Amino acid sequence: MIMKVLFWIFFVLLNCLFTAVLELNKNTMPGWVMLVTWIIVWLLFYRRRVVHMQWFVKGLAWISYIGVFALILRLTWPPVRAVPAVNHKNPVSTDVYETQYGPVSGVFSQDQSIEVFAGIPYAAPPVDELRWKAPQDPESWTEVRVCDHFAPMSMQSTNLPIYNSLAQIIGCHDYQISLHDNYREPVSEDSLYLNIWKPAGDVKDCPVAVYIHGGSLQTGQPWYADYSGEGYAKDGVICVNMGYRLGVFGFLADEQALKEDGTSGNYGLLDQIKALQWVKDNIASFGGDPDNVTVIGESAGAVCVDALCVSPLASGLFDRAILESSTVSSVQPPHSYRTLEEALASSKELLARYNCASLDDLRKIPAEQIVGEQETQHHVTIDGTVLPDSPYALRRSGVHNESALLHGFNTEESGPFIIFSHASMKNYKDRIRTFFGEYADEVLALYPAKNDIEADRYWAQIYGAVFFNYSHYCLNRLAVESDIPVYEYLFSKHNGRLSSWHSGEMVYTFGVIPEGSKLYDAYDRQLSDIMHAYWVRFVTDGDPNSPDLPLWQVNTDSQRMMEFGDEVRMIHEPYLKLYEIMDRMQGFES
Repeated sequence: MIMKVLFWIFFVLLNCLFTAVLELNKNTMPGWVMLVTWIIVWLLFYRRRVVHMQWFVKGLAWISYIGVFALILRLTWPPVRAVPAVNHKNPVSTDVYETQYGPVSGVFSQDQSIEVFAGIPYAAPPVDELRWKAPQDPESWTEVRVCDHFAPMSMQSTNLPIYNSLAQIIGCHDYQISLHDNYREPVSEDSLYLNIWKPAGDVKDCPVAVYIHGGSLQTGQPWYADYSGEGYAKDGVICVNMGYRLGVFGFLADEQALKEDGTSGNYGLLDQIKALQWVKDNIASFGGDPDNVTVIGESAGAVCVDALCVSPLASGLFDRAILESSTVSSVQPPHSYRTLEEALASSKELLARYNCASLDDLRKIPAEQIVGEQETQHHVTIDGTVLPDSPYALRRSGVHNESALLHGFNTEESGPFIIFSHASMKNYKDRIRTFFGEYADEVLALYPAKNDIEADRYWAQIYGAVFFNYSHYCLNRLAVESDIPVYEYLFSKHNGRLSSWHSGEMVYTFGVIPEGSKLYDAYDRQLSDIMHAYWVRFVTDGDPNSPDLPLWQVNTDSQRMMEFGDEVRMIHEPYLKLYEIMDRMQGFES
């Protein structure tokens, strides 16, 4: 009797595991049919033929059971499929809109209040001889191009579907079982396409928000729900985002390309500039105002926005800028940045690893073989053309392309980056000394941890300040020197999802908290309405304020910011004493 009970417990648990794997791995529906059929067939066979046999026969039966499941898993592996522009079935097509390269049509949202155009080419595919070249014009077309699916994400290393599902569960706590997502999202070098969300109908002179996604300049895609343009379009703003080259394809700098083209290392930035030029030339056809464009970026996207704000090639392509959770305006940017000399040295090492004598040889290698180099090639480069100098030096000399600036960071920026490297009293002081060298004792005096809990909390705060927050402090002061109106924020709201971790603010600022999500409460939705209203106002005319919102003061002394948390209020910069130490470390001159 005990053996029967143990058999059924093990059998049920094993099949629960199998069904979970099928769901989390996004296997197709035939996999479920095959698994159920196999469970029934195997169970009948086992109970009639095997149950009374010797142990090694039973073992073979169990091995066959697991082996056939592995075969089912492989046979019903999720296919690669383009991501639809909208999630409802049989969307209604929009009218035809003319672009400089050809006519396009999109699809309506379910309530037909928004028109979405996904996958409009803004440049030629950067493949073959165009790999590591500045983006070229796309080929023109005469037939209406139906833009109802997003283009592939830019070439990047990808994970198994089950890994992405587990990351969604562990990191975001909002995994949903669905019968409509049994596919893998496409990846390709051919990814230079943009997407548009606009208010439905015949609109004119709408403000335009152009969003650049994050992902450490290594990963990311333009269709992620947290930065869907729907929220902006509902409030009269046309929202645009784009794919741009990432990793080795977007940020490899090489001497051959430098000699041939005069620039190398910033192809991802050149893609973004090309997309902004497309917006300048074409957005009026969709009802947008080409002279009222705000560029927005988060994380690595904010790094790109900071670079675009001082690039001579981006001058005149946008009016205002929003930078969330990163900049490269400190004297020594903490990430995503390198000198041309460093970039060229890294390129030589890469060519040697692949036994290539030249960049032309590297162009012949399939993208899948070199995509793993994204870890070594994901830095904005001071190339002399896209960036004539460092953003810090350029801003000190008065260079800037934006007329107004909104920027800020979150209280727990370090969350996802130290999840597996928590501090304790055993390593706290060593970590501080590694980061701050001769200034470590001053930092330890500011953050004198007395136990493991304090050590871990202080380490999280210091890590976030070093890698994210301090550069915002630098940017704010540089903007003030140039008489740019600048508004700074701190996002501190906790919730059941990403809370105030890195990127946690995006779903609020875009105004797209999922309607049925229980991970956000009524106040979260109210806060999202407030934040989104500020962002819409800033995108519209460069001032986030309106009579029905708390006054957001210009941060003229670089010490005042708006906190978006349990309250919406002006506060003082919380890390000033640490920043003073970092100023002396880096030699920031104010």
